[in-house]
Amino acid sequence: MKLPQRLWIWILLGLLALVVLGMVLQAVQQLQWTLSTWLPYWMVGPLMLVVLVALLLALAQVGWPWLQRLRRPGPSAAAKRVTAAVPSSRREAAQQNLGAIDRTLEKVRHAVEREALRQERQRMEAELERGDLVIVVFGTGSAGKTSLIRALLQELVGEVGAPMGSTTAASRYRLRLRDLPRAVILEDTPGILEAGRAGRERERLARGLAARADLLLLVLDGDLRASELEVFEALAGLGKRLLLVLNKCDLRGEEEERRLLALLRQRCAGRLAPEDVIPASAAPQSVPMPGGRPLQPAPEVEALLRRVASVLHADGEELIADNLLLQCRRLNQASQDLLDRQRNSDASSIVDRYMWIGAGVVMVTPLPGVDLLATAAVNAQMVVEIGRVYGVSLSRDTAQDLALSVGRTLAGLGLIKGGVGLITSALSLNLPALVVSRAIQAVSAAWLTRVAGRSFITYFRQNQDWGDGGLQEVLQREYDLNKREGMLRSFLETALNRVVEPLQQRQRRRLPPRPGPRGGAAEGDRGNPAP
Repeated sequence: MKLPQRLWIWILLGLLALVVLGMVLQAVQQLQWTLSTWLPYWMVGPLMLVVLVALLLALAQVGWPWLQRLRRPGPSAAAKRVTAAVPSSRREAAQQNLGAIDRTLEKVRHAVEREALRQERQRMEAELERGDLVIVVFGTGSAGKTSLIRALLQELVGEVGAPMGSTTAASRYRLRLRDLPRAVILEDTPGILEAGRAGRERERLARGLAARADLLLLVLDGDLRASELEVFEALAGLGKRLLLVLNKCDLRGEEEERRLLALLRQRCAGRLAPEDVIPASAAPQSVPMPGGRPLQPAPEVEALLRRVASVLHADGEELIADNLLLQCRRLNQASQDLLDRQRNSDASSIVDRYMWIGAGVVMVTPLPGVDLLATAAVNAQMVVEIGRVYGVSLSRDTAQDLALSVGRTLAGLGLIKGGVGLITSALSLNLPALVVSRAIQAVSAAWLTRVAGRSFITYFRQNQDWGDGGLQEVLQREYDLNKREGMLRSFLETALNRVVEPLQQRQRRRLPPRPGPRGGAAEGDRGNPAP
């Protein structure tokens, strides 16, 4: 019977161990014989014991880290897990993003915002399952986009019964294109670039709908004006497929139409292919007929329909997958931002608590000098609690090393001296000298703890990374931010209530009572002088 390969390896390792053990024993015997020829017999045994103990300690020092590495999972196992997590398609990547959103929302406490994100996540999951192609029509109120949608619907489904006027809210129309397995949703949006508060609100709605679209149509009635060029840049930057429609071509001659199309294609070069700039005439003007009713020409939207059908047939699946993945990533980012705001609020509360704890310690036990490096400005327990907020578990020793590093950098940059000078100049000097000295120490400790604590928040927000500028840049930025007039004034108002007033009250209690009148008799004597 053939032995397995793993058993052969263990047999070879056992034989190798026996060989090594034999060599070690032989070396020990040789050493003992050599020592017995040079030393008295009674010294050989103790000396051999010392040598063996030293040898065992050396082997333990070398072998223990190796054994620890053997107990840890090897990089191959981690690599296999990473490889297994790589999505095989955009749809699978979108599903993974939805799962990440669920895990993030479990950590969010704010009920209203969490529910809004959950509803958006459920909508996206439904779209992922159904997979309709969504075309959103975008444009100014005068560009004729609503007329263009009416013309497209008449061309595809026949006469449109309901009147379609100026759009103030989103309208959706679900239809089918020949040879396309998925349904198509044609969505009209409110006009953009309209004045007033209602216009801005409708534009916000239109941009939100555009972010969900698989295919965008931007309708123009002429050259790209500055405001429309800004809208075009914003839409092109969404990462969606975009078609530019030059409407109202019936109002121009053929030469003017060719010139405008060439100009638009030149302006959009690098963003759109030339064939994605398409002429159309959604509602041609009627032609007067002598002695009869005016002639109403049919809409000219065939070129647009052919281009839309070509894009959807060729790239429809890719458009859906790209759009869903993009939406999932954005929603995932929104949920991460919500969690980050929650964590920042929790961590800021921890910093506020510890800076007043540090101030209280200095109030009770004042330092001989303003040596804040090892007290309030660096607090290992604060680091541990901030790390816990961001899901990082730190040992006390690691947190202390991190806090000491920040404290030394504060001192090295001169920020401790600068902070004490800032607080000294800001506090009132009309207080008793002892109160002023202790108040400066306590308030400076609190303020420098705030600077250090906000820097720790930045460190954990960036996945335990100080960034390209390093620790010095983060500390300097927080120092400059916290000494701004508004933030410093707000801090000092709180410090007066928490530090200065309690010190004043304590000082008043320690003062000796004022001397009173010497006695009633003396008063009587002063009031009634002797004759």
